[in-house]
Amino acid sequence: MTPDPHGFEPARVFIGYDPREEVAVNVLSASFQAHASIPVQIAQVRLDQLKGVYTREPDPKQSTAFSFSRFLVPWLAGYRGWALFIDADMLCLGDIAELWALRDERMAVQVVKHQHDCEPGLKFQGMPQTPYGRKNWSSVMLFNCGRCRALTPEFVNSATGLELHQFRWLADAEIGELPPHGTCWWGCRSCHPSRRCCITPWAVPGSTTAAPCPNPSVGCRPARP
Repeated sequence: MTPDPHGFEPARVFIGYDPREEVAVNVLSASFQAHASIPVQIAQVRLDQLKGVYTREPDPKQSTAFSFSRFLVPWLAGYRGWALFIDADMLCLGDIAELWALRDERMAVQVVKHQHDCEPGLKFQGMPQTPYGRKNWSSVMLFNCGRCRALTPEFVNSATGLELHQFRWLADAEIGELPPHGTCWWGCRSCHPSRRCCITPWAVPGSTTAAPCPNPSVGCRPARP
């Protein structure tokens, strides 16, 4: 992407792609564009476009094709500027300009710091649910790409899942926070047997909209804030 001569660049968004969530990816893309007041460039993190770069073998615990390839976003962005990664099973119900205004140059990445205590069991597509610290922090990540040079293809291919998802490649002081409520997204997930939808990285009070449910048999609906 060539920067605007006046210093203006579109917001860059990378959506995790899994063939089982293709409809959700397209709906999410359209929802970003429908509400945006600034130009948005949207790409997908797709394994079929990363052959020879992403060589990691599938992990039996990973629930989506992009469980680990999401951490290639700074590399895909050329380690320049800012880029947003977001899981596919969400909707944008607000203006991405509001999120873009929260960028903090002091931070390498900004996330919603969920306090998610889940129990072992099954989640998306019957995959195992694994409790761990900082779970779901990586569902929405606003990368300051130049400060994420540790995320090389070599590191992403070889690091453990916890090294990646618990942000062990950064000092804690470099992990900034995004507000958990009131801006853009509902997430649609089935990860806890007692709840049809679990973590909502962004919540809009009163909304009744959810991303297309990847597993209609569980009767997905929006979680409440």
